[in-house]
Amino acid sequence: MSKVIVLTGAGGVLCSTLAKALAKKGHKIAVLDLRIDAANKVSEDINKEGGTAIGVTVNVLDKESLVQAKKEVNERLGICDILINGAGGNHPLGTTSNPYLLKEDLLNNTEGFKTFFDLDPSGIKFVFDLNFIGTLLPTQVFAKDMVGKEGCSILNISSMNAFTPLTKIPAYSGAKAAVSNFTQWLAVHFSKVGIRVNALAPGFFLTDQNRSLLTKSDGSLTQRGQQIIDQTPMGRYGDPEDLIGTTIWLCGEGAKFVTGVVIPIDGGFAAYSGV
Repeated sequence: MSKVIVLTGAGGVLCSTLAKALAKKGHKIAVLDLRIDAANKVSEDINKEGGTAIGVTVNVLDKESLVQAKKEVNERLGICDILINGAGGNHPLGTTSNPYLLKEDLLNNTEGFKTFFDLDPSGIKFVFDLNFIGTLLPTQVFAKDMVGKEGCSILNISSMNAFTPLTKIPAYSGAKAAVSNFTQWLAVHFSKVGIRVNALAPGFFLTDQNRSLLTKSDGSLTQRGQQIIDQTPMGRYGDPEDLIGTTIWLCGEGAKFVTGVVIPIDGGFAAYSGV
């Protein structure tokens, strides 16, 4: 049965892959992104392949922008059945330069060098807003029409950071932990009105946001990138397509008794002790 599926952050690598996969299943896709050119590119690709999609610009931190986006989706595709909250990301101002604090770091005056004590609250707030508020607000706007309607669900994008925080990125790890907690809370809150709420927790996937941190210009791995691969039992980064199967399952009738779960898709990273 065809559904109207709204994806935020769908101009990016991961959610654009999900949008195209869901379109191939016959669903109508609303590609929402802050960058309208990116949203339109994804929707055009879907339409060229015989699917049905529209690109819509939206700021997930601006409720009025979301209301306008919802109006456009309703007029052009219909009422939202499934919401995928894919907007998110990190910020350098919420990231430390080193994984561990050393006493000599306090004397490091190199431009751009940051210890925990140098983290900028504005950068941390940006990361929390983008990931958590950027999940909460779209849910407030789009889920209201789902109440009492059959077959509706919400899929949030958490991270394996939510289970065990990575070094250097306290803001992002904390924000994704908030998304996981919110997923469970919302699953309970919406349980009496027929809306299921679940989340994916991707491990390491190469995206536009992290490529420069994990790979060098020649394509070889940085030290951090190699460390990640060494800690991933399957020995590789995730491909965007690795998210498709779980997404289709969680959004479909086969998971109609599944709610409040956060599923790691990480090649075994979270399961590996390092020994």
